[in-house]
Amino acid sequence: MDIVTQEKWDRAARTFDLMSAYGPEWRWKPAKLKAFGRMQPGKKILFLALGTGLDIGAFPPGCDIIAIDISPKMVEKAQARVEAYDGNMSAQVMDVHDMSFPDNSFDQVFTSCTFCSVPDPVGGLKALKRVLRPGGELHMFEHTGSHIFPFNFMMKLMSPLASKFGPETDRDTVANVHAAGFEIREINNVFLDTVKTIHATN
Repeated sequence: MDIVTQEKWDRAARTFDLMSAYGPEWRWKPAKLKAFGRMQPGKKILFLALGTGLDIGAFPPGCDIIAIDISPKMVEKAQARVEAYDGNMSAQVMDVHDMSFPDNSFDQVFTSCTFCSVPDPVGGLKALKRVLRPGGELHMFEHTGSHIFPFNFMMKLMSPLASKFGPETDRDTVANVHAAGFEIREINNVFLDTVKTIHATN
């Protein structure tokens, strides 16, 4: 378990809903409904980085979902939303780099603004590849670095400070998905090239 990362997100849990629920979540809700709408009842689904459970409101009903997060305080705050989900859902404290699931455990994996924060993004994606069955699907809603000037310059400058309190701002998540060995099927830009959905297969 990465204790430094765990403690960072435990601290963030106190104000996470205040910072996210009425701004970013409202703004990105339509895109998340579309991205998470790919969850399929009857499939075994892993949701990575549950946070306080704000994303659950964009999940379709009737799915079988295991959600994980590195922060015990985030999982504690999410529990009421987990229990209210109209389907089969449970939440566990777990580090993506050290998941206890057997190989090929899941049919689908979903992430939400996650791989801007995972300390070793390629290693974390390879860990997801291990627990995803051959042919299984990876669906990501992520904010990433930009290739557009001056945003790329500004995001690179901001990233060292931002990472102390939350996510990095200049990750090339598409390249990291490639590097982890996934086959990318579809990329959709939601806002410029900094918020996007990535759909890939194992």
